[in-house]
Amino acid sequence: MKYQIIGKNISVTDAIRDAVTKKLSRMDKYFVGDEDVLCRAVVRSYKVGAKVEITIFTKPMIFRTEVRNNDLYAAFDFAIDKLEGQMRKLKTRMERRKDEAKSLGKAIAFENFVEEQESEEAEQVVRTKSYYLEPMNLDEAITRMEALGHSFFLYLDEDDDRVSVCYRRDEGGYGVIQAENKIA
Repeated sequence: MKYQIIGKNISVTDAIRDAVTKKLSRMDKYFVGDEDVLCRAVVRSYKVGAKVEITIFTKPMIFRTEVRNNDLYAAFDFAIDKLEGQMRKLKTRMERRKDEAKSLGKAIAFENFVEEQESEEAEQVVRTKSYYLEPMNLDEAITRMEALGHSFFLYLDEDDDRVSVCYRRDEGGYGVIQAENKIA
């Protein structure tokens, strides 16, 4: 696994780099062909506390988590625990749906996970909703999202005919996710 450690509002010292690399090396056992896996850790320092964002890039999937804590090293421990939980949950899902595990099974060593005890109802779809995507600009999408009281809103961007999602960011402001393929 390749490591990339980035500091925001903090300089990444050798001690931080060594501790982070050591903690992240726990994740190596979960990946097959780990030279193709990139692990990016972003460390942010605030007046009170720190935030750690860890993103693991594999060919079939991206794993991501972020944790805020008063102690930087504890934040890394919590973040890695969250990543391991995500991966255990993925293993459980893939075992239930054997046909979907083909591409993921080539990159992730599922046999190294401890089975997660999870109830069936936690993964059930409890509501399905469909609606016509109206072409609109980003400002209108944000206005509609706020009017609905939601944290995200799906719409068709009128400028480039792409399916887009605007969302409210935890740090403040808004973000947009767009599909790369256009509607024909």
